[in-house]
Amino acid sequence: MEESKLKTVGLFAGLSRTELRRVASVTDEIVVPAGTRLIHEGAFAHEFLLIRTGTAEVRRGGQSLARLGPGEFAGEIGVVRDARRNATVTATTELTAIVMTARDLRHIAEEMPSVAAQIDAAIAARSGDSSIDAPA
Repeated sequence: MEESKLKTVGLFAGLSRTELRRVASVTDEIVVPAGTRLIHEGAFAHEFLLIRTGTAEVRRGGQSLARLGPGEFAGEIGVVRDARRNATVTATTELTAIVMTARDLRHIAEEMPSVAAQIDAAIAARSGDSSIDAPA
């Protein structure tokens, strides 16, 4: 993935050039059509995604919990806690996302405290209100 695209994303905005290069080496960018299920409730967590463009809906047990947009991420709870997904995330528009494997996200979080802090804060916020496996 291109470093220039990463530095425009809030989660990675404060990283050094070296850190951006490291993140770029372990991320991919995907484009999916509206209606694509990105995360399946109950499935094993293998990846983390961050929305660059477009929107997605988060549902648990069929109930709508949140809408996600550019700069928001999903999948961090399952990845960090090595747990099954606790919600389904579906693209509501064509969506461009940055994707990273669970293993790579854990390594990046260990290497870059600022990234880990933002992910931990999102997990705490979502877990505190029995929220979701998405940034919302």
